This record gives sequence, C-alpha cells and structure tokens, in this order.
Amino acid sequence: MNSSSVLVDWLLDSLELNTSLFHVGRYCGDWHASTHGLAQASFHLIVQGECWLHIDGDPRPQHLNNGDAVFLLRDFAFRLSGQATAAGAQECPRRAMLPLDSTATDGVGLVCGFFHFQSGLSTLIVDTLPSWIILRAGDPSLMAARNLFELILQECARTPAPSSALLERLCHLLFLYVLRQQVLDNTELGGLAALGRAPAFAHLLEQLIARPAEPWSLESMAACTGLSRSAFFKRFSELCGQSPGQVLLMIRMRHACGLLKADQTVAEVSLAAGYQSVAAFTRAFRKITGQQPGAYRRDQLHSQPATRGQ
Repeated sequence: MNSSSVLVDWLLDSLELNTSLFHVGRYCGDWHASTHGLAQASFHLIVQGECWLHIDGDPRPQHLNNGDAVFLLRDFAFRLSGQATAAGAQECPRRAMLPLDSTATDGVGLVCGFFHFQSGLSTLIVDTLPSWIILRAGDPSLMAARNLFELILQECARTPAPSSALLERLCHLLFLYVLRQQVLDNTELGGLAALGRAPAFAHLLEQLIARPAEPWSLESMAACTGLSRSAFFKRFSELCGQSPGQVLLMIRMRHACGLLKADQTVAEVSLAAGYQSVAAFTRAFRKITGQQPGAYRRDQLHSQPATRGQ
C-alpha cells in the first residue's frame, strides 16, 4: 500500500473504540461458547489448549491453537467448542467457566471480550474490513502482535488472578496491531485500503486528509489523479465501494472530531472542515456521528480529565 504511514495511521486514529472483557477462564469436557447477540464485535484469545471455531454458513471449521486469536468484527452466529464438527459443537452444552490454571494439562483457556465502536465514522471504517480475522501464533509478519500476546499470556498466569484493566488495554493494542497488518498486507480489502494500493488514489487521499477545508469538487479530485471526471468516479467507486463524496465527507468529519476534542468552537470547526454554513456542517456531522457537534464537543471535554488521570 503506497503512502502507508499516512493512510494507515489515519485509519487507526479514526477508530474510536473501547475494549471490555467478557470472561477469562477455562472450559473443560464437552462445551461450546458464543457471544452472538451480545455485541457487534468481539475477540477471543486462546491462551491454553486448543479448540475450534464454527461460523454458521461456513462449512470450514477453523482450528485454533494456544497463541491464536480471533477478532469478530460483526455480530453473526458462531460457536467456539472443543468439537471439530459443527454438529458436534451444537450438541455440546454451555458450561460455566473455571478459573485459569497455568499448570492444567486439560481444557481450553480463553480471554474473551468486546469492541465497542463509538461513532458512525468508526463503523464506516470497520465495514470495509473482513467479518473476522484470525491471528496465528506462527505468523512471522506479526511479530509485534506476538510480543503483545506474550504479555497477555504472562498476565493470565499471574496469581491470584490477572488484572482485567491490563488485559483490556493489551487486547485493545493487539487488535490495532492486527488491524494495521491487515490494511498493509490484505490485497482483498476494499474501502480506503483498496484506494491506498493505487498510487494515484493514494496521493489523492493524502491531499484530502492534509487539506480537508479546501473546496474539493469532483473535477478537482479527478485532476489530482490525472483521470477524466467520469473515469475517476467510476474507478474510485469500483475500488472503494463508496463515492468520492462519501469518502470526502468521512475525512472531513474525522478532522472535525479532532478539532472539537481540542475545544474549538462549532463555527471554527465548520470552516476548517470545508463548510461555509454551520447548519450544513451540523447536518453532515450528525449524519455521520449520530450527535450534534456541540454535544459531541461537550462529551469529549468532560471525558478528558479522566483520561489524563489514567
């Protein structure tokens, strides 16, 4: 992906998410577990033993070993189980988790939790990603992520119990590392990642990110790529799955969010985001984030003291 540092950093910085643990423990015997219906996105780290991931509608079960991690970015029906077949997993009961035991030779140790994407902007980015991502213990391209996983394993072995707060933060960082590698290496990704792999469009994205206040038109964006207006619109939409106007809107609203967090006024932010009318900016901001810009600004400012004190 050309211009990777600019675009990937922008994507990661645009994701507003919280991470929360659901359970940490060990399953023994016949069992199945699922977080389907509880949240949009979840993660499941195998910290001991092995198990299988069964996704409804996919006939191929995924074998998961100690050190593997699964990130489910949509809420769909699935089961984790010690059974290798979907039918066998379905017949297994739900069981209560036992505490983690680093000396145990049986069972499966899991760290599971949820990702909560905080704004419509985050959802637009996540929607371009695969429905699920598996981090394999032996993947040489994810050494930094492996180091984080080792810290998670060490924390799980802590007595008398691991720290939930520390595990949440480590899992959050692990997801960002895996996500960055996906954007860099997965040539099947659409959305902004697909645009970033095309040099002319990557250059355009850099310009839009650097200069969101400019009066960008379809013609000026096309000129930045060297294509005609019609050819630009067609190729952009094919690669990205969204129109140039939608992507420009997303970039401008991301810029606006940052300025509102920095305590700039709504009028100042609307100009910096390329809007001559506060009313038009407010409508666009609410469409993307679900909030009025003034309310978003107040919420962010109220949350900052707690963040700084951590």
